[in-house]
Amino acid sequence: MDIEGFQKLIEEMYLEKDTKRGLAKTFMWFTEEVGELSRALREDNREELKKEFADVLAWLFTLASLSGIRMEETLSKYTAGCPVCKQIPCLCAEKEGNSL
Repeated sequence: MDIEGFQKLIEEMYLEKDTKRGLAKTFMWFTEEVGELSRALREDNREELKKEFADVLAWLFTLASLSGIRMEETLSKYTAGCPVCKQIPCLCAEKEGNSL
């Protein structure tokens, strides 16, 4: 499935419900899912990781849809290389507190 197709699928399943909930409350759900992903990463549980990555992605796409953003269009930020140094792989020096 491509990115636009996935966004449309998530919209078909959840957009009406998410619109009623609103952007702020939907964002809270998203952050809860990020927390669950964090726990799965700590526990190094591969099956849970798969589920939580999918949940985070779905909620992220929902937030984009509620904001009027097509995720396909956001990819251009990275398609030409690192947004800072423009290189693939990134050649930016790692600095404390300074990362993408």
